[in-house]
Formats: sequence, structure tokens, C-alpha cells
Amino acid sequence: MKILKRLFILFFPVWLVACTTTPTGRSQFIMISEETAIAQSATAYVQVMDDYNKKGQLSDDKALIERVNRITGRLIYEAIIMRPDTKNWKWSMKVIEDPKTVNAWSMAGGRMALYTGLVNKIEPTDDELAQVLAHEIAHALAKHTAEKMSVALATSLGVLAVSVATDNRNIATGASAAALVAVTLPNSRVAESEADEIGVELAARAGFNPHAAVTLWQKMSKESGSSSFDFLSTHPSSDKRIDRLQALVPRMMPYYEEQKPHPVYPL
Repeated sequence: MKILKRLFILFFPVWLVACTTTPTGRSQFIMISEETAIAQSATAYVQVMDDYNKKGQLSDDKALIERVNRITGRLIYEAIIMRPDTKNWKWSMKVIEDPKTVNAWSMAGGRMALYTGLVNKIEPTDDELAQVLAHEIAHALAKHTAEKMSVALATSLGVLAVSVATDNRNIATGASAAALVAVTLPNSRVAESEADEIGVELAARAGFNPHAAVTLWQKMSKESGSSSFDFLSTHPSSDKRIDRLQALVPRMMPYYEEQKPHPVYPL
């Protein structure tokens, strides 16, 4: 009983079992609030970026950083229109110098990273790179980090029980650890399909051609046969996925063809 009481005290501030709704209308069952996910992701993001900084892996390629920030800024502007409450997020984008890693990810609250390996190996056009970044922003908009953190917390409960019982402080505990784990956990098929749909629309509204979602994944599929792609470990590719993206294009074209300015959110 003492162990259960201590676990309750430990997790009560961060656990919140509730049903929420994503931008596509899907009901979510999550164990922690989005606010908690955002707060803990902020701590985890600082830790990760400090580590990359110490290793000298934060890119200083001004041209690439400017390109990534320009594209990301246009997407964020539309994301805020889609979810006005995200105006208060501390949107962040870092480019990681790692030519061997083909990856990109996001955390709750709009904290993102892109690895130079994706740019070097895939050689995406601006429209294709926008699809990658919009997909990651979509994960944040749809609260997928909170969902993955909930899984991480739930599956680690047994380990934490042992930790609390033995006062072993060497075992990572709490939501900030879960936020770090959530970056590497694969997204569910439902979450991936949802991020595809939201991301393609987001990119189209920001003035990026939705056809690029198809050509991007065609490139990914072609190159994955000869390379180890971290991106594909959490964002699985398949012919069915490409077919689904192709089917979305006609519906997204009106957003892309709309004549309007495309402001850039400052990063």
C-alpha cells in the first residue's frame, strides 16, 4: 500500500485520463494533459539540444537554416490559423548536422528538429521539404506526443514501482523521460495517416504543392532500400501510403491554388 500511495503522489500531477479530439475529429484517450506534455517536452528539448550543442552538431549552415526556417515559418503561420491556441507555443526548429541520419521529429508545443542527412540523401525540393516539416507539425497539432508519452508512462509503470520501492534514483522517472522516449517511439498507423492528412492540407494552405507529398515518399521508398533511414523507423513507408496521399491531392489543390499571401512566422 505504501508503494501504491507513493506512486499516486508521483504521478497525480501529470496524469489526466481524458478524451480529446484531434483536428480530424478522431477521439483520443490520453493519460496526461497536453499542457503537461508541452511543459515536459520543453525540458526534454533543451536537454537534447544541449547535448547536440556540446557535440558541435547544431548546424551553422546559414543557407540551409534560412531555407528551413522560411518553409517552417510559412507552415506555422497556417498551423496557428488551424489551431489558434498554438499562437502561444514556443515554436522552435533546429537543424542537426548529421549527414548519416535521415530523420525529422517534433515534440509537443511545436519543438522540432531536422537532420541534414534527410536533405543530403533525399535532396527534397522546397515543396517536398515542406511536406516533411508539415507532417511533423501535424503530429504536434494532433497531440500525438501526449499519446506516445501516455504509452511510455503506462508501460514503464512496473519499472517505476520497483524504483520507488527501492529508492533507486538511477532509473529515469516522470513525464520528461517519457517525452524523450516519445521521440523515438514509432507512431501508430492511425497517427501517421492523420499526420499525413493534416500535413498535406497545412502545406497546401501555405502554398506548397500537394503533389510533392507523393514524390517525397516515392523518393523515400526508393532510397530506403540502400540506406538505414531513422525517419522510416517512426514513419513507415508503403505503396498504400503513397496511394492514400495521391488520393488526397485533388481535395488539397484548391487550397494550393488559392491566391493569397503566405506570411512567415519568425523563428
